[in-house]
Amino acid sequence: MIRYLFLLVGSCCALITLPGTIELFVLTIAGMLPRRRTILVPGSNYRLAVIVPAHNEELHIARCIESLTRADRSGIDASFTVIADNCDDSTAATASRSGARVIVRENPLDRGKGYALDYAFRTMASEGWNAFAVVDADSEVAPNFMTVLVSALRTGASAVQCRYVVRNAHESSRVRLMKVANAAFNVLRPRGRERCGLSAGIYGNGFALSADTLSAVPYLASSLVEDLEYHLALVDAGKRVRFLDTTSVYGDMPAAGAGVKTQRTRWEGGRFRMIREKTPRLIRRIFRGRFDVLEPCLDLLLFPLAFHVALLLIAAATPFWPMRALALAGLATVVMHLAAAIAVTGGGWQDVAALLGAPFYIVWKILLIPRLARSANAKSAWTRTERTAERKIL
Repeated sequence: MIRYLFLLVGSCCALITLPGTIELFVLTIAGMLPRRRTILVPGSNYRLAVIVPAHNEELHIARCIESLTRADRSGIDASFTVIADNCDDSTAATASRSGARVIVRENPLDRGKGYALDYAFRTMASEGWNAFAVVDADSEVAPNFMTVLVSALRTGASAVQCRYVVRNAHESSRVRLMKVANAAFNVLRPRGRERCGLSAGIYGNGFALSADTLSAVPYLASSLVEDLEYHLALVDAGKRVRFLDTTSVYGDMPAAGAGVKTQRTRWEGGRFRMIREKTPRLIRRIFRGRFDVLEPCLDLLLFPLAFHVALLLIAAATPFWPMRALALAGLATVVMHLAAAIAVTGGGWQDVAALLGAPFYIVWKILLIPRLARSANAKSAWTRTERTAERKIL
């Protein structure tokens, strides 16, 4: 009896992970292909509004604005606007001193990044901007950030997403491991989608939308993963997000403490909620002939890598050899995926060594499941992530 139960569980794990394994395999192969050559188109007379959503970011907002100010704006009429949302610190004053325009929003009921962005977009909609870019308050941008974004938008892109990479990988082995995971999620996969002509996705930081796109698809995304929610709305409307592999935003990741749990439970709990809410509708659309939503559906069905690997390990232990073969093929795909992510982002031996901590990370993630379940049912709200530098200051 126990053997048959184990066989059933293992087989279920193998089949549940199969869509994700297919997704990983295809995007890994495509992501390793050389990127297509692009020609930079000057941004003469192009009006770009850069929006910086911020909730209690007084320690980082000045660095972000300074980074934007230093970036190349040749031929671009750019403005930097901070949407200070439900702040109870000096974020607004600090941003203003740094040279940014500040919009203050106070709404204790509708709290969250999605609400803040929608408010900023609607407030500035009548000001004649050609496009809007979004940069997180704890980030810095590459010098060519605006010129590359504007070039793509001027040549017809509806929406664009650049590389979103970890800025502080040197702080700990955990952050180094997160850097590798982010390289897979935020660089290799969208790079593969771009190579296949698919919509690359939106990752909450370093993306831009044309004014026409925002008019056609308003930013009515208020979940904990509002970027994923909005991307699904774009795909549903027939829009494609282009991936810009030649520029980046650099964001801080928490190295230790409560900030790590806060960030993980928010992101992944919100993603599980999207799986529950959006997958049935996507499947119905596929059966009705909307094959453009097939890849976004496969992406949703791919669990976060830690859970994906945990399920594959269970399946690999099943006594039924076809399921075991599927699991082993899935595990080999994950190894190939991570190796490719390190390669395309120029990583080195430190990134490879960080993978030795992956088993402990998987166990830690499994222990977070109760918190993830609560987060998957939570309403959107600003749950600010504590960074390592702040813990040192405090």
